[in-house]
Amino acid sequence: MSHHIVEASDLHYTYPDGTVGLRGVTFRISHGESVALVGENGAGKSTLLLHLNGYLSPRQGTVKIGDYPLTKKNLDAVRRSVGMVFQNPDDQLFMPTVFDDVAFGPLNLGLAKDEVERVVVRSLETVGVAHLAKRPPYKLSQGEKRSVSIATVLAMSPDILVMDEPTSSLDPRSRRRLIELLKTFRHTKIVATHDLDMALDLCERTIVLHQGRITADGQTKKILYDEELLRASSLEKPLSIQLKT
Repeated sequence: MSHHIVEASDLHYTYPDGTVGLRGVTFRISHGESVALVGENGAGKSTLLLHLNGYLSPRQGTVKIGDYPLTKKNLDAVRRSVGMVFQNPDDQLFMPTVFDDVAFGPLNLGLAKDEVERVVVRSLETVGVAHLAKRPPYKLSQGEKRSVSIATVLAMSPDILVMDEPTSSLDPRSRRRLIELLKTFRHTKIVATHDLDMALDLCERTIVLHQGRITADGQTKKILYDEELLRASSLEKPLSIQLKT
C-alpha cells in the first residue's frame, strides 16, 4: 500500500527571519509504522510535520506521500491521504459548533448528509466527546478542544495520521484514552511529542531531531534507554524508565 508511505529526502527549510528549521532531513516511513518524532523545543519537529501536508514547502529537497511527490499540483490528493492534528487546536476549529467543525471535511468530500451525520457521531464517540456536539468550540477547555480537533481528522478517514503534541492539555484519563485510541489506528502514524512515555508506549520507532538534523532513527526502546544520546539532544529518559533504574 504505497499510499501509506512517507518519504523525505534532504529537506532544508529556513524561515523568512533567517531561522533555520531543517538541515538535510531524510527518512522513509512505511505502511503501518507508528513513529515518534522527538526533540527539544526548536529542534524542527513542527517544521517537519508542516512539510508533510504542504503547509510549508522545502527550500531544498523533496517530500513524497505514497505515489505523489508533494507539489502544488498534487496537494489536494496528499491532503486527502494525510490527516494533520495541529499543536494548537484553535488552528483547526473555526465553525459555530463542534458538530459543524467535524462535518466540514466530510461535506467537502461530497458525502451525503445522512452519511456525514453518521461519520460525525462516530468520530466524536471515538474520542469520547459526543456530548459536546452542539457546543461552540470557543467555550471548550483546551483538553476538549484537543479531542474535537482529533475527531475532525478521524472523520476524514486518513491513510496517514500526523499529530503535533497530541497529549498536551490532556488530563491523565484523557491521555490514556487517546493512547489506546491511537493503538487501534492501523495505518501510518507520525507523532511529534515531548511525552516520551507516550512514545515508548505507542511507537515502535523513534526519530530524534536536534537543531534541525536527525541525530538518531531506530527502535524506540533502544533510543530512549540511551542516556548519552538523549543528553546530547537535550532530552531525558521517560519517567517510566527512570523509575526502573
